[in-house]
Amino acid sequence: MANTKSALKRAEIAERNRLRNKAYKSAVKTLMKKYVNAVAVYAANPTPELKQEVQARLSEAYGKIDKAIKRGVLHPNNGARKKSRLAHKLKPLTQTAAAAE
Repeated sequence: MANTKSALKRAEIAERNRLRNKAYKSAVKTLMKKYVNAVAVYAANPTPELKQEVQARLSEAYGKIDKAIKRGVLHPNNGARKKSRLAHKLKPLTQTAAAAE
C-alpha cells in the first residue's frame, strides 16, 4: 500500500489509466472481430452490399486503432501490425473478385 500522499495519488491515477487503456484495447478487439466476421460472410457470398459492409467495418476498426495509438494505449508498431493483418484478411477476396469480373 502507498505510504505517502503522492504515492497514493499516483496509484489512483495508474488505476484510472489502466481502466481507460483496457476499454480502448477491448474496443479494438471487438471491432476487429466484427470485421473478421463481416469478411467471412462476404467470402461466402460476395455481393456489393456485403463489400460495403466490410469496408465500413474496416474503416471503423482502423479509426479505433489509430485513436488508441494517438492516446498511447497501443504502440505504433502494434497498431500497424493489427491494421496490416486486417488488410491481409480481405486482400485475397478482392483479387479473386477482380479476376472473376
